[in-house]
Amino acid sequence: MTIPQITIVGSGVAGLCLATELAERGANLNIIDRHGRPAEHGCSWWAGGMLAPFCEGEVAEEPVVRLGQEAANWWQRHNVDIKQNGSLVLALSRDGRELDKFARRTRQHEWIDADKLAVLEPDLAGRSQRGLFFSSEAHLSPRDALGCLVDELKSRNITIGIGDGLDFSYNARNVSSEKSINRIDCRGLSAADALKDLRGVKGEMLVIRSTDINLSRPVRLLHPRIPIYLVPRGDGVFMLGATQIESKNGHFASVRSVLELLSAAYALHPAFGEAEILEIGVDARPAFPDNLPRIRRCGDTLYVNGLFRHGFLLAPSLARMSADYIFSKKIPEVMDENLN
Repeated sequence: MTIPQITIVGSGVAGLCLATELAERGANLNIIDRHGRPAEHGCSWWAGGMLAPFCEGEVAEEPVVRLGQEAANWWQRHNVDIKQNGSLVLALSRDGRELDKFARRTRQHEWIDADKLAVLEPDLAGRSQRGLFFSSEAHLSPRDALGCLVDELKSRNITIGIGDGLDFSYNARNVSSEKSINRIDCRGLSAADALKDLRGVKGEMLVIRSTDINLSRPVRLLHPRIPIYLVPRGDGVFMLGATQIESKNGHFASVRSVLELLSAAYALHPAFGEAEILEIGVDARPAFPDNLPRIRRCGDTLYVNGLFRHGFLLAPSLARMSADYIFSKKIPEVMDENLN
């Protein structure tokens, strides 16, 4: 079998997972990104890092729940520190119906009362009379996870070059479908120049620090208007997110969004009122109309995109499917059309 020579464009979570999977299988790789290594410019940098497929089932389609169950093992296999402490879903007493609705739409959870909540998260004792505990779920630190993949690739002498990849032709419809894939486009929303049904979904989030409260697992606080999640990062640092606004403008957070996020955190526990705001992040996440990812082919180019808010949850499964397609021609279940 001929060992494929492939250039991956984009060093976000999709591109790095693909590179890691392909390198394991022996592909010769180049990675390029117009900004170089992953950092503040990419939406992967601002992800929550929740590996919570069953919680996502509240609004996501079935493939997200099923494919997302691969994620934790994949990340562990690549030496990423995974916290497998489960997820908590809570609601204030006035929003109890939201919790009931969440329970009906999800599975693999147990109801907990105030006493069990106090055992799981002592600092939240008395904050809610009931909740849902998803014991099999996990979370990670996205920035550390991206760094682990960069280091693993570097150990294989694969580094990230700076470039936009536009020296490749997007007009590849005359290239035979029998030709090998030699380019994988993982540029996220920047690939809207080729994927016309790709849209941006703006997310706003904050990194805060409070030494007065400790949490050991992600907590989702339900609210009819703006549900939030809090993900512990250690040393009193939390990721607080996130809004979901139909907009490709991913540059600035609005005052209203920041106020609502902070107000919800304060409602969960007053100690967050004294927290320090370390960072305010904004990104435009790439999504297709049904919020499911796609793998598309155009000549010798493969497009992997549309991870929406499920980047760290679904990137491993998309990497596996893409590698299976390149090495054994197995058609991915999320390949919705051939663009030749």
